Amino acid sequence: MKKPPFAPKVFRQSRIREGLPYPLGATWDGLGVNFALFSANATKVELCLFDQEGRRELERIELPEYTDEVWHGYLPDARPGTVYGYRVHGPYEPKAGHRFNPNKLLLDPYAKHMVGPLRWSDAHFGYRVGSPRGDLSFDRRDSAPGMPKCVVIDPAFTWGHDRHPAIPWEKSIFYETHVRGYTMRHPAVPPQYRGTFAGLAQQEVVEYIRSLGVTAVELLPVHAFVDDRYLLEKGLRNYWGYNSISFFAPDPRYMATGAIHEFKEMVARLHDAGIEVILDVVYNHTAEGNEMGPTLSFKGIDNASYYRLAPDPRYYINDTGTGNTLNLVHARVLQMVTDSLRYWVTEMHVDGFRFDLATILARETYGFDHSGGFLDACRQDPVLSRVKLIAEPWDCGPGGYQVGGFPPGWAEWNDKFRDTVRSYWKGDEGKLPELATRMAASADVFNRRGRKPWASVNFVTAHDGFTLHDLVSYNDKHNDANGEDNRDGHSHNISWNHGAEGPTDDPEINALRFRQMRNLLATLLLSQGTPMILAGDEFARSQNGNNNAYCQDNEISWIDWEGVSDEGWALTDFVRHLIGLRQSHPLLRRGRFFTGAYNPDLEVKDLTWITPAGEEKTTEQWQDPMARCLGMLLDGRAQATGIKKVASDATLLLIINAYHDVVPFKLPEVAGGSRWLTLVDTTEPDRLEVATARTGDEIPVNGRSLLLFELMPDRRSDMGLKAAARALRAASGPGEPVAAITPDSIATGSSPAETVQQPGE
Repeated sequence: MKKPPFAPKVFRQSRIREGLPYPLGATWDGLGVNFALFSANATKVELCLFDQEGRRELERIELPEYTDEVWHGYLPDARPGTVYGYRVHGPYEPKAGHRFNPNKLLLDPYAKHMVGPLRWSDAHFGYRVGSPRGDLSFDRRDSAPGMPKCVVIDPAFTWGHDRHPAIPWEKSIFYETHVRGYTMRHPAVPPQYRGTFAGLAQQEVVEYIRSLGVTAVELLPVHAFVDDRYLLEKGLRNYWGYNSISFFAPDPRYMATGAIHEFKEMVARLHDAGIEVILDVVYNHTAEGNEMGPTLSFKGIDNASYYRLAPDPRYYINDTGTGNTLNLVHARVLQMVTDSLRYWVTEMHVDGFRFDLATILARETYGFDHSGGFLDACRQDPVLSRVKLIAEPWDCGPGGYQVGGFPPGWAEWNDKFRDTVRSYWKGDEGKLPELATRMAASADVFNRRGRKPWASVNFVTAHDGFTLHDLVSYNDKHNDANGEDNRDGHSHNISWNHGAEGPTDDPEINALRFRQMRNLLATLLLSQGTPMILAGDEFARSQNGNNNAYCQDNEISWIDWEGVSDEGWALTDFVRHLIGLRQSHPLLRRGRFFTGAYNPDLEVKDLTWITPAGEEKTTEQWQDPMARCLGMLLDGRAQATGIKKVASDATLLLIINAYHDVVPFKLPEVAGGSRWLTLVDTTEPDRLEVATARTGDEIPVNGRSLLLFELMPDRRSDMGLKAAARALRAASGPGEPVAAITPDSIATGSSPAETVQQPGE
């Protein structure tokens, strides 16, 4: 006779003590495990213990105490590895907002680890699916066989000398990526580690990210999440992960070893390379959906507390577009979210968070409040106030668009930058005035209450939308693989295919597309604010025109490392060059907003907008909708901090031209130098020689191109030599020799860059 699975003796003894109402969750103290679960409206809570695989329920233990709306008990014989879940008793009264059903096994909201997959069936719903009474009916089937289970952990981990890199905001450059998609096709990642934290921690992967010069990886959601039933039935999955069901547990599918220390090892390796880890987190909703959704955790523990309900409490407020909205107005729900954030910082060593639909988190019952409970809690918290906090400042609820509306200490995704930069390089009319504002860190929305330029997180592309390659290759979205007849995804992409929809063999179109990609990347990395790059954009990754690949856990979303073209790798070198320039020139990442005003004490103006005639742009000229070319003069002598003194940064001139043809541009005369050194030319990105031109010279600025110049000092000083050497090093590829620079070469310079005919013009 086959023996049943081994069950630890502790489960048969059922020794239990009162325990404590804190901390919430299952906590191993070295002697036993304390279990504590918040529910204000439950009448009884049962702790269910399972075998190690989570397949067989071994015992149900009623938690003996109820203190301050917390049910709790202590098992002195339980150990890390104990597998458990809850059954919560109470009224099943949907019209009153209560959906208790003890037939449904529930996940602990504070679970740190989970085991087993969610195997969908009608038993996961608190009501009888198909009943004419809908969600008012009651289902008595046991959902445990198809539910994931919670696991008690031992949090001990040897961090060694790991420290938060603590990159200053001014130097931060984010690199948004997906744990699975980034490593699934990486040739240096062993097959068993692909798509996991262990894969992202591989030396070759970390070294590549470090070599780009970015300072942080921003990971799409890694909290345990659910694949929607309707997607699985179509052969698709919730690939992006914006369908959370647990806010403390890493998703098991990202762990090759099945142990949470794998995440910690990944963080430690990235930190060792000087790279911060930012998590994209989803605290605005859960995977339980609306009144017709499943009962997996919060809905069965205390629906009326965890969710924002409509005036008719049978229904949910849906400010997220996903069916439900988490109720952060409730003190215990707010506590859960802030406890989760602190856990990821203190125990998992992450360095910050990007909050999905963050407007919801700051919305009180009366609307968005920049001094709401969640924002105040983060601001005063000794842990959270010291990490990077980034808001996606919009949702689909009332007053949902709040770009610039978050309080000091927060950064925000700036879609105004995205849309304006896209429109400008596409050639739309009348974009220069707003483009100038966006490149100067959008002071119109962020320069208040002592906020700094870094508060504007600038991006041109992100996970949601076209990749950079597709932005310049498609006029329309192509989401047919999503199974929704191409109805899903945004239609307003501000994209341009440059003459052919999708892939083409036309060399002129392809050359123009790559130049436009360089223009977009250069605008992003040379603007004030905090830049964010979408992983793969640096080598022109494509999703074949799919701008909503949320359900594509396949080659559409996975990065194809071995399929990168020579032009793609050349684009990567160009990105490294841009990042090197940004990090070596403090003027490109100032800690204070430009004023554009003349400072009589220092006799300097920090920012001047220049016309192609080499003169300061007038108010009347700003009104010209046909203007496409502009110079941005950044004076390195301008006051850099609150201390009134002349700075010693290099003076820079950035010239942009979205016009389709050459525009003659007169280089302005600036105090301190008479020659301009070319640092960037998107028409000739591979040029390694130092090209200089004199102030007052009229140079040809090619159509659809960007140039960056550095003013060379008049004196043949060490400062001038170092500046030229720095520019050459930045322009040279890895391992390539740097040309010799002498005082004479700086003094004599060379002729202005010759005109290069553009493809397709």
